[in-house]
Amino acid sequence: MAASGLGVAMSSPAAGARHVPVFLDRVRELLRPALSGRAVVVDATLGLGGHAEALLAEHPMITVVGLDRDPGALAEAGRRLAGHAGRCHLVHAVHTELPAVLDRLGLPAVDAVLFDLGVSSMQLDRIDRGFSYARDAPLDMRMDPTSGATAADVVNGYSAADLARVLRVYGEERFADRIARAVVQRRTGHRITSSIELAGLVRDAIPAAARRTGGNPAKRTFQALRIEVNGELDPLPGVVSSAIDALRLGGRIVVLSYHSLEDRIVKRVLAERAQDHTPAGLPVELPGHGPTLALLTRGAETPSAEEVAANPRAASAKLRAAERIAGGAVR
Repeated sequence: MAASGLGVAMSSPAAGARHVPVFLDRVRELLRPALSGRAVVVDATLGLGGHAEALLAEHPMITVVGLDRDPGALAEAGRRLAGHAGRCHLVHAVHTELPAVLDRLGLPAVDAVLFDLGVSSMQLDRIDRGFSYARDAPLDMRMDPTSGATAADVVNGYSAADLARVLRVYGEERFADRIARAVVQRRTGHRITSSIELAGLVRDAIPAAARRTGGNPAKRTFQALRIEVNGELDPLPGVVSSAIDALRLGGRIVVLSYHSLEDRIVKRVLAERAQDHTPAGLPVELPGHGPTLALLTRGAETPSAEEVAANPRAASAKLRAAERIAGGAVR
């Protein structure tokens, strides 16, 4: 599949199993009221296109703008969505580029935005991408494998202090200092490039008692490195705010996150936009100071036991949603 300008050309559907989108029924339910007529939906983290496929099938007049930084994911999504090619714009872009993409497509406002944050199923399943601590692969972890520093560059290039900071902040790893010291000691002899080697090093650096609970002891380190390599958290407040700004009146935003760091950021941004900012003591709401969002979820929703049983990767997922109630363009 070849990239062309903003979009990615569609090819014939690929055979084989389809991945299972997380919270699929709930996403469809939450977005349904905003998708009448010729609505425009932005899937800002397209992945393999499972959510987009379901929305296109349910709403035969909508258009989907799908963004993803991973060319491989875009190619797979393009094959999956080939039957809806006339209603899709698939774009090789990071979600931070959403305003620019919409501007180039001539879309001043959209009806819905979906974020499915974190690493995609394809990236986890491709051993050579280096996201897994359970299988040996080069330490890469780039969501866009065509650019940027790899996890190996971070592991072998950061000082012990900087590496410990990454593990502590992005992995919430309480043994960050011990792991960082072990990494620096190991890399004096050779460059660490193997995911299995790093996972083993982390395991050995953590006290034996701490290894007995909480799953694989390397999972927090691998999460932290992935977030650092892909710059996932720092731009997230601005990304969510830009998506809200792009919504027309009555438009809806749904965000799926997979760890507490992401969810806290999303919660904060949505709550801020759902507040009345009129100074205390004034008898009426000041124009332009009222809430621009109404929250559609009470806290963060979690998947049912049935969904987790059918799709174990949904286990850590959290969903938040809101509707634009002021300040957006009227369709």
